[in-house]
Amino acid sequence: MSSPKRSSFTSKLAGLTVGLLIATGTAAAPAMAQDKPTIGIAMPTKSSARWIDDGNNMVKYFQEKGYKTDLQYAEDDIPNQLAQIENMVTKNDKVLVIAAIDGTTLTDVLQKAAEQGVKVIAYDRLIRGSANVDYYATFDNFQVGVLQAAYIEKALGLKDGKGPFNIELFGGSPDDNNAYFFYNGAMSVLQPYIDSGKLKVQSGQVGMDKVSTLRWDGAVAQSRMDNLLSAYYGNKTLDAVLSPYDGISIGIISSLKGVGYGSPSQPMPVVTGQDAEIPSVKSILAGEQRSTVFKDTRELAKVTVGMVDDLLAGRTPQVNDTKTYDNGKKVVPSYLLKPVSVDSTNWKQVLVDGGYYKESQIK
Repeated sequence: MSSPKRSSFTSKLAGLTVGLLIATGTAAAPAMAQDKPTIGIAMPTKSSARWIDDGNNMVKYFQEKGYKTDLQYAEDDIPNQLAQIENMVTKNDKVLVIAAIDGTTLTDVLQKAAEQGVKVIAYDRLIRGSANVDYYATFDNFQVGVLQAAYIEKALGLKDGKGPFNIELFGGSPDDNNAYFFYNGAMSVLQPYIDSGKLKVQSGQVGMDKVSTLRWDGAVAQSRMDNLLSAYYGNKTLDAVLSPYDGISIGIISSLKGVGYGSPSQPMPVVTGQDAEIPSVKSILAGEQRSTVFKDTRELAKVTVGMVDDLLAGRTPQVNDTKTYDNGKKVVPSYLLKPVSVDSTNWKQVLVDGGYYKESQIK
């Protein structure tokens, strides 16, 4: 047993040593300050401004929490996205956040990820056919469609018994699970008016098998709108177009303007949209596109980063839907954010005052 004098000296020496280590920055770092793992972020394309915003927002919020990120865009090329995700797994990225180009093509690569203990969060688009999807972060996609159709309903005065009106329907990409939710949400509002004859689809093209737009491509939508106008509207007026996305809306409007819509004698039909992209907000202010649905990708990124943080800390991520999103292998626990309808009356309040855009970007 050491003497009290020696113990006192030893304690002072130990204290001095610790003090010097802390002062020189060489003390052992606590576990929470150790380097955090890399998060793989697989985005579909840079051709849409919203995906660029999604990627940038996630990188920002992950880095604020001390994570490294590996952000990749596949430019709507499925093999490219598969290769990018395989590379992320090989590099041992601990969590993958994936906005899939085609949510049915990732089964094999996600099996490899699961075998290495990699967690997967489906971002905005549900990944189908795989049990190895841990969580899903998205917006209330059925409600997006409801908002689009409700705008048409109100603009045409359908609730007041006005009509009949002519409408044509456009859907999103058939390989994107969200496209079906958007369409079904819209049809929950529009179908009763179609059944009653207050809305007439002159082309008869109803259902996602007939109205979908591969890769959400505006040029594809424009070509289809050209064909519809030529075949069915030579002597009829088109009153409304259900469009699920701003990029598609721009293509539709180009076609409509090409045959004289948007003039005093031939007003533009009510055309909807989604994502509040700047060209479409400008189009709304110009009296062409009538509405869009805003989805605040900043909030989606925050929710996703929170999910990842919880997973890596051994906590259960917060969700608010455990019933809706069955991917064919499991019901994926999901967090749904609220979309907002935007038109010429509230764009400044929602988009500018909310800090999403600067007014100079739009005007």
